[in-house]
Amino acid sequence: MTANALQSYIDKWLAVQPQQRIALAFVDQDTYPGHIALAALEQELLAAAYGIREPQVAATKLNWWAEELSAAAASGGRHPLTQVLFDDERAHALPSEQWVAPVLAAMAQLEQGTAADFPAQLAAGSLLHGALAALETAWWFGPGASHERAARVATLSHLLFALLRLEEDVERDRLALPMTRLARHGLSRGQLRMASAAREDAIRAQLDDLHAAWRESERLPGPLSAFRGLESRHGRAMVARARTAPDPLSVLRKGQGRQGPAVAWQAWQAARAWRRQVD
Repeated sequence: MTANALQSYIDKWLAVQPQQRIALAFVDQDTYPGHIALAALEQELLAAAYGIREPQVAATKLNWWAEELSAAAASGGRHPLTQVLFDDERAHALPSEQWVAPVLAAMAQLEQGTAADFPAQLAAGSLLHGALAALETAWWFGPGASHERAARVATLSHLLFALLRLEEDVERDRLALPMTRLARHGLSRGQLRMASAAREDAIRAQLDDLHAAWRESERLPGPLSAFRGLESRHGRAMVARARTAPDPLSVLRKGQGRQGPAVAWQAWQAARAWRRQVD
């Protein structure tokens, strides 16, 4: 395995979540290579689940990952990320089923359509993102730690990212806004491509639900990894800014790549919370 091969996967993760570059200052790559490899692996699985438009092609890639992760404990892995992960004893302490669970959940949701309402979106998203959160929480904090809060945060972050891609994903079966929200605001699929008062109102209503759900997530049990903690703080701040803006989608897009002092503070808070849980 070359360092360049591993770095290419880390770079793909950071391209989607650029704010995590700041979090890396608190999660040293030499001390915690598996923590970083796991985040990059999650991005690989999400890219297969959501980024490939042909379900059969996505299923083929996910099936490869299922085989890779189920055999990695014995083989050490073929993929650079798997090799880093299974060079760590904590990978062998987790059951094989927990490694494969996110892949199976990703396969199960490949052809999901648009959810009926916001609670249905949460329920649908929690299958894959809950499995990822369970794996991540067990890796960072041990098998006994609750992943309930991490699962909710991961699902909300996914719904927020889907909203960012509202226009790009208009032709996909699964839209970022649920059916009841489209109906309430009189929006057709095609009308999501262009700004309008109705579309902005629908986006703000979605952001209101995300804002409320994020507040509720604070009361759920379980720790957050440094990366998930930053993702949560950053996402919640983006939602708070955008939900009262005249052009909420523009505010979200600007916020996605923000890496200034506010994000550094969020990263420090997330890392401190992680340290408190493990010390």
